[in-house]
Amino acid sequence: MSAVAQTRDVYYAVADPSRRKIIRLLADSDELPLHRLTPHFTMGRAAVSKHLTILKEAGLVIERKVGRETRNRLTTAPLKELQDWLSYYEKFWKHNMARLDELLKEEQE
Repeated sequence: MSAVAQTRDVYYAVADPSRRKIIRLLADSDELPLHRLTPHFTMGRAAVSKHLTILKEAGLVIERKVGRETRNRLTTAPLKELQDWLSYYEKFWKHNMARLDELLKEEQE
């Protein structure tokens, strides 16, 4: 997969802890400009901006101009793909944990 195609992939976008933190910060706010996001990180403004670009390319963030300021807003629709994918594994682990619980109860008896 090319680097450009990867940056548009929601899985790639959320793989980085800094981008997950940006998602969490935007989820807790209606919208935030770059200068309000940057203080939450040890990296510079340009690095945070690059992370935002990857999130935008994945469809997770949209921007809106308000005067000279660009505000960023989280869009959660692409996260549905992740939720669907993870739900299979949630069922898998719940089933296996229930089986383990049964085995442990049998062993204690």
